[in-house]
Amino acid sequence: MQPAGRPTPGRHLRIAPSPLPFPTFADIAMKRPNLVSLAFASLLAAVVSGCYKVPVTGRKAVNLVNEKQVTQMSIAEFDKMKARYPVSRNRDQVAALNRVGERISKVVFWDMPDAEWEFVVFDVPQQINAFAMAGGKVGVFSGLFKIIKNDDQLASVIAHEIAHVTAKHVHERLSQQMLVETGSLAGTAAVIGTGVNPLAGSAVLGAYDLSTGVGVLAYDRQKELEADYIGLIYMARAGYNPEEAVRVIEQLEAESAGKPLPPAWLSTHPTNPERMLRLLDAMPKALEAYRDSGRKVEPVLVR
Repeated sequence: MQPAGRPTPGRHLRIAPSPLPFPTFADIAMKRPNLVSLAFASLLAAVVSGCYKVPVTGRKAVNLVNEKQVTQMSIAEFDKMKARYPVSRNRDQVAALNRVGERISKVVFWDMPDAEWEFVVFDVPQQINAFAMAGGKVGVFSGLFKIIKNDDQLASVIAHEIAHVTAKHVHERLSQQMLVETGSLAGTAAVIGTGVNPLAGSAVLGAYDLSTGVGVLAYDRQKELEADYIGLIYMARAGYNPEEAVRVIEQLEAESAGKPLPPAWLSTHPTNPERMLRLLDAMPKALEAYRDSGRKVEPVLVR
């Protein structure tokens, strides 16, 4: 909101209309004061119904966005990506992704019971990356296979990306965005009370950081570390050797050696050595889950 200047004696301070995409709480209170009480009722309902426990870690988080809307819009954006980027015809890579994805999808069933799983390799060799979206949509850029040596290593990447979804990290980002754009938690509740759709436009696409083309999902440092831990447990439960997750980070480190990283990445992402140390700290639990899985198999080479 732009400052309105100093009020003069005898005059009321004029509040300028909000330039933000959503009205602020002050805007709504001035125009529709009867919504103030409804806003707080909506606030209470949103907080109570939106509280959830992150799988594996047990962290408490608040989700203020509509689950079905996020899923519907995620699926729509995934379909657009399939139209925008070439889908790989490499049979070995496609088979590996489907093989690994199917096994991991089974162990996360209760964390994503409504997912309609789809695994796609995008033929973008310059991009070493992968992502997962609400609704069970998983994408891998073909450049990832430059550093992936076997199914266990591929599983570590896929499990990490799916962990972002089961932990609802995008939902948290969208909730934070709503708070910023409405000015307060009360403002967010007021918008909810008006029935305005807070996820209109490209909000979901922006939350995945895919709005400018092939992007790198940039969750904050703690979310990345949380996804590392959850993904490590998921891959172990699926019968993949969790020790391979450390090797993937080592290979990423070797691949990026000597290449400059943008300051934004450095400020939001844990360093590779930090990630490896955290993975090693969690390894005893992961190895226990691996032993309990009863599905230990020899690593399958990915060509």
